[in-house]
Amino acid sequence: MSQTPTAARLRNRLVDAILSERAVPSDVERAMRTVPRDAFLPGIELENAYTDQAVTIKDNPGQPLPLSCASVPSVVAMMLDQLATRPGDKVLEVGAGTGYNAALLAELVGGDNVTTVDIDSDVALHARTTLNAAGYDSVTVIERNGLLGVHEYAPYDRIIATVGVWDIPATWWEQLVDGGRLVLPLRWRGQTRSVALTRRGDELVSDGMELCGFVPIIGQNGEKTAPLNSANTIRVHYDQDQDVDSDALAGTLLADEPADHFLSAQRIGGEESFDGVWLRATAGDDRVCRLEVTPEAVEQDLIRRPAAPGRSPVLVDGGSLAYLTVTREGADPDRPFRLGAAAYGPRGEELAHDLIAHIEAWGAARLAVPRMAVTLSAAGAAPGHVIGKPESRITLAY
Repeated sequence: MSQTPTAARLRNRLVDAILSERAVPSDVERAMRTVPRDAFLPGIELENAYTDQAVTIKDNPGQPLPLSCASVPSVVAMMLDQLATRPGDKVLEVGAGTGYNAALLAELVGGDNVTTVDIDSDVALHARTTLNAAGYDSVTVIERNGLLGVHEYAPYDRIIATVGVWDIPATWWEQLVDGGRLVLPLRWRGQTRSVALTRRGDELVSDGMELCGFVPIIGQNGEKTAPLNSANTIRVHYDQDQDVDSDALAGTLLADEPADHFLSAQRIGGEESFDGVWLRATAGDDRVCRLEVTPEAVEQDLIRRPAAPGRSPVLVDGGSLAYLTVTREGADPDRPFRLGAAAYGPRGEELAHDLIAHIEAWGAARLAVPRMAVTLSAAGAAPGHVIGKPESRITLAY
């Protein structure tokens, strides 16, 4: 496919912007400078095709449902870095999307070695069409439930999922070579991390994870949502193995008594991330969920404002909860915000102190990343605190 000078200039400018924020392997950089992202985004203005943002593609303006989604380019680069492909690797991509990521993979390992799969027939057709038009007709596109993988071309040296995955299917294990790498946006306890895992016999072991967000894969229903008020503007999201009493929580949260509030010793700067608190807490605490407070609830001042209203970690136990807060203080101009916990319910203070302990543990090593070990549920798990799912068992250790 011919490329206009404007498209090439915008593409290079986008890659330059990504490189200014993070290191990218030279082969991934070359692929991103080569593949015309705009060719996979029909109907999107050229300038918008080369911004560092996710894009939703629709079949036509009258269609209410999206045809496919294109991930944020910097996240694409990050996950390809985690995948660490080598020329000639056989790669399976779960979630064909627009076909753009498959084209990048084709540049990295050769189109004959890339298989991409999607459960949606329209998405698969769109990916096939755009890949052909852009000159990547050797990529294999399969319409199928991605949780099944593509056994006929297995085994794979690399598997990458570009949709949020709550549980790791046994089929993916069977189709990944020993020593192969699996990169996926893994969801647990309300958060999503792009985790890079290497298969070591009957275990998957991580060597990196980064915060991200993806649309959940179709077919996994392990995540639940409970509204905590009649207007459904305050919600708690939790995993199926967690015991959440939404009626008790609703009664507690909307009681007349104001919340108790406790402060930690940890301060942050305006641009500093505190998502590591959430990750740290999940390593050994099964009470960690996600609290969502909509803008309407924030405006009505229904509860004390969480640290991030759309997604804040919360500890839940019966009719009590404690969630992360951020309070502005003037004591330290470099780090003017202090982390704390808002507590509701009869055990709220206890939960708040437990959350403060998680905050302090994070504060002692803010950049620390845990080692994740995953086994098939039937095979048991490594020693330590276990997060159990139907097909896999997860342990985290700092």
